[in-house]
Amino acid sequence: MISRTTLIGVTDQTYQPTLSQLRAFVAIAEYRHFGTAAARLSVSQPTLSQALAALENGLGLQLIERSTRRVLVTAAGTRLLPQAMATLEAADRFVASATGGGLGGALRMGIIPTVAPYVLPTLLPQLRKRLPDLHPQIVEDQTTRLLEGLRTGVLDVALLALPTQAHGVVEIPLFDEEFVLVTPRGHELGGRADIAPNALGDQPLLLLDEGHCLRDQTLDLCRSFDVAPGAVGDTRAASLSTVVQCVAGGLGVTLIPRMAVAAETARGALETAHFAAPAPGRTIGLVHRASTARAEDYEFLAAIVRAHRPH
Repeated sequence: MISRTTLIGVTDQTYQPTLSQLRAFVAIAEYRHFGTAAARLSVSQPTLSQALAALENGLGLQLIERSTRRVLVTAAGTRLLPQAMATLEAADRFVASATGGGLGGALRMGIIPTVAPYVLPTLLPQLRKRLPDLHPQIVEDQTTRLLEGLRTGVLDVALLALPTQAHGVVEIPLFDEEFVLVTPRGHELGGRADIAPNALGDQPLLLLDEGHCLRDQTLDLCRSFDVAPGAVGDTRAASLSTVVQCVAGGLGVTLIPRMAVAAETARGALETAHFAAPAPGRTIGLVHRASTARAEDYEFLAAIVRAHRPH
């Protein structure tokens, strides 16, 4: 690894980095591990290190700090990383256009857990049909980590609840869906089609664990109507399926998105109730980096998702 001293003051104004050198830098910055980055690029670690060293020498800057325990991106590397990613995306777009255009190859798509199980059964067959050269790689995770994946280039796009409040991204709204109240069978609110949000007051409201956006949306709804839901104790769940089964067991009530109703209420002693118009709900959208050169492709992808949304 070249030293910081070697780099100072040696910038070559005629230097032009290669795509291989930029890919090495971006991969190391993404994975913070030389072995993983080399494996992802299908090169040896020495080849990866040489490509990074050549880039740093040509720029006269240290982009990556490497120690025996960890890999860090320097301030210069952090500043230049978005531009390196944009350059690689533009190159990929150029090749795609030259070979017929359209979405093809690997697409790293993040999806939040309250969307993935209900969208994918319809979406993946449609992608195979409409975009046979596309190879989706699905990452299910919470919103914060998916946005970080977009920022660092680990992900290309993400299906999230909007707005994200994130900088440097473009949000493409896809569809709105209402929240549905799920209750145990025989509950006083079960089966109603005209409940008001303040009916949640003092109800034992079961929520997803910290970090899930649906939890935050539910609590925001309660706050907006000055509703104080009843305490639930130590009940915690990482999936809607677990929450709904806790409802079936009489532990409380919960809100779920309409797309999840058919799948999650098919078993168990459950009833549903709907809110009077305008019903509270959420907006689902496709999010990508503002710097990407594939914005048109992602608009096309968004149209496919929108046309085949679950009902």
